[in-house]
Amino acid sequence: MELYVVDAFTEHIYGGNQAGVVLLDRTAEFPDAALMQQIAAELKHSETAFVKRIDSHLFSIRYFTPEGEVDLCGHATISAFTALREEKALPSGKYTAKTAAGEIPVTIEPDCIWMGMAPGKLIKVLSDEEASAFYRAYGLCIDDKPSTLQPCIVSTGLPDILLPVDSIDKLTRSVQSKEEVIRLSQKHQVVGVHMYYPALSAQVTARCRNFAPLYGIDEEAATGTSNGALTYYLHSQGRISEQDENTFIQGESMGKPSIIKSRIGRDKIICVGGSAVISIRGWLKD
Repeated sequence: MELYVVDAFTEHIYGGNQAGVVLLDRTAEFPDAALMQQIAAELKHSETAFVKRIDSHLFSIRYFTPEGEVDLCGHATISAFTALREEKALPSGKYTAKTAAGEIPVTIEPDCIWMGMAPGKLIKVLSDEEASAFYRAYGLCIDDKPSTLQPCIVSTGLPDILLPVDSIDKLTRSVQSKEEVIRLSQKHQVVGVHMYYPALSAQVTARCRNFAPLYGIDEEAATGTSNGALTYYLHSQGRISEQDENTFIQGESMGKPSIIKSRIGRDKIICVGGSAVISIRGWLKD
């Protein structure tokens, strides 16, 4: 099995968010789930994608964190198709990734890889009591919420808490109570918390931090699915328009600034995209 470490949502090696990518032989089946879990735990990246080619434009992908399998991962999908483009000469064009979250459209462009999200869904707007528990878990209070945005659960493939704050300072100085966020994530059946400051400008749509300790990810430098969910929510609130190319900055607090692009079409389909670079190539022994 061929193994790659890919830095997603960046143009520079060791930037962005690293993902493991394992490319299977075309005739091979997926390894046993326990083995894939062991490989992901050994690599210690937030996600590792296992990729099997089905035909010229269809790929099956399974995703594992160090703690368990997840249905979908945005940055690992970008990483997987970067490895396919760079190592298997996959040309620019339209492809499909078959995942546990459904079939995901992927477009390879010369300077960007775009992936479609599952249809956006507002699952729940949190009550003040529920929202307060999340703010307290980061050393904040509900008064730190912007008056025009609501903490809520949104999914474009994976359910996340979208937690807005009203200043970049509060975003930066937030400190996570890991065990409390795990408890709240289990209670609300979400992957994690996507905290953001809506710094709407011509250059930046929002600055973000992402936490998923329930899945062994204390903080993540770039999260495609969560920024897809944020795109859906900001559009529903009239904050962004169809056909806009949105820019989310994430990972600054980790020293790994990442640039995640998104757009929403007139058909309401949300796409998330970015650049990626391969930092490590190798092989896994049988």
